[in-house]
Amino acid sequence: MKTVQIIEPGKIEIREAEMPQLKEGEALLKILYCGICGADVASFTGNQPFTTYPRIPGHEFSAEIAQIGENDRGLKVGDIVTANPYFNCGDCYSCRRGLVNACTDNRTMGVQRDGSFAEYVAMPIERIYPGKGLSAKELALIEPFSIGYHALSRAEVKEGDNVLIMGSGPIGLFALISAKQKGAKVAIADLLDNRLALAKEYGADMVINTGKEDLSAKSAEFTDGNGFDVCVEACGLPVTFLSCIEQAAFGANIILIGNGKKDTTFCHSILLKKELNVFGSRNSYGKDFLALIDMVAEGKVDVLKMVSGVYEMDNAIEAFKALANNKGDLAKLLVKIG
Repeated sequence: MKTVQIIEPGKIEIREAEMPQLKEGEALLKILYCGICGADVASFTGNQPFTTYPRIPGHEFSAEIAQIGENDRGLKVGDIVTANPYFNCGDCYSCRRGLVNACTDNRTMGVQRDGSFAEYVAMPIERIYPGKGLSAKELALIEPFSIGYHALSRAEVKEGDNVLIMGSGPIGLFALISAKQKGAKVAIADLLDNRLALAKEYGADMVINTGKEDLSAKSAEFTDGNGFDVCVEACGLPVTFLSCIEQAAFGANIILIGNGKKDTTFCHSILLKKELNVFGSRNSYGKDFLALIDMVAEGKVDVLKMVSGVYEMDNAIEAFKALANNKGDLAKLLVKIG
């Protein structure tokens, strides 16, 4: 079968690989669409702190069940599905407490284990979720949606909260959608007007171009000078984390989604002074996938507006390079595998 492989940072190729061999309890999935995550791009550029090489990237995908045994999930050959790509050990302290997304030996597809940029993958049946009539393109967007959705659950965002999101890439946009679904008022900040325009389409109450506008002044305007109840860092950069601390209200919550490799230096006394709660957010739960499949199936969110383009598998390398050099005109790219 054909696969896309990152051989080492900066080097990506389409290579042949052996078909997966099914183990007991697994199904064979024929991959239909893969989304390129920011983590995949970071793996390509060498900026993903958890990736090992060589690596088949990809963990945002839809698939058709090509082979499956008897199961109590009602899944059958021909079903269009998506799946949970975060493999947990089941034995560590985190797993024993139900925190499977924060498994100490977590192996996410495309990062610590080979991913979905392949014509076929083997997947434990328990990790497969039926598509409930969603298109294959929509199902490929459920995983990145789940990242923002899970993150917003960390701080229990509620109706009427003022929320600031730093970064309007796909993960920031999905966090925006999740916050709006909870009834929050949302301001979103970025340097790129194209991304902010899409944020407006998804219901942002205020967009702030931090290259042209004063973030503190706009924040004061939005919150009547009180600061934000919740700040979401969706870039993985020191400057955006520090901005969250600065713009947070006293007693506010900060949620970190962005993943990066740069150190951040600050005086931690500001956290004490404001009595801030800082939450890390990693991966998501199966229940998040199920909730979002239902949400999209009910027509509450049009996730396809997020898609800036679709590439054929033979052109996947060009798609990776396009995102690595993205100037802000691209949101989510999908690659058609099968």
